[in-house]
Amino acid sequence: MKKNFADKVIAFNKQLNYSGELPDNFNVLNPYLSNPETLDVMQQFYHKYYNDNNKRKFIIGINPSRHGAGVTGVPFTDTKRLESVCGIKMESSHTHEISSVFIYDLIEEYGGAKKFYEEFYINSPFPLAIIQKNKSGNWINANYYDDLQLFKMVKDFMIESLKNHIALGLHTDEVFVLGKKNATFINKINNEAKLFNKITVFEHPRYIQQYKSKDKQLYIDKYILALNLNN
Repeated sequence: MKKNFADKVIAFNKQLNYSGELPDNFNVLNPYLSNPETLDVMQQFYHKYYNDNNKRKFIIGINPSRHGAGVTGVPFTDTKRLESVCGIKMESSHTHEISSVFIYDLIEEYGGAKKFYEEFYINSPFPLAIIQKNKSGNWINANYYDDLQLFKMVKDFMIESLKNHIALGLHTDEVFVLGKKNATFINKINNEAKLFNKITVFEHPRYIQQYKSKDKQLYIDKYILALNLNN
């Protein structure tokens, strides 16, 4: 039987594994291995919103946070939004993630989750959570670009991941990248791997929520204008 979009994403997530090198004090977390319920709710989500063969536009994040996709398995979706908007309850974890707040405000304004996810697919070039040990010995969220040695070590894996995302059924004429620093590195990758024709850059949802919350509506308008441009 031919796989649809949901089946392909679920298969991609189930086989995710990073076995490459990492600098000292960095580690990678695979949410699908650490919590069986993550695997379950992720599958429920994709069966609900991606059970078709539609081609979608690609929105690229950085890498999952421990409180968003690192728990739910769904990019930019904490357990609060997963339940209140998507109707999928997670029993084993309860998380609040500020980027998720912005994305779901955007989704509501765009026309709701069904409409948004019919047209867009969100994921990351490094689709697993990265953590770093700080000076106090605690593990904290990290981005793939926080350390240049880290980026060099994960770059090939990121290129392979982006190719696998595209193979799910994504448009490559334009891609939407969240975060200006993220875009710098995606541009480097794109110059080498020639994956996308055009890169449109947005301020990252976390930055907007944390530092520009008074202007949030302006940013939502900016996102929607760009996302709608080719419709």
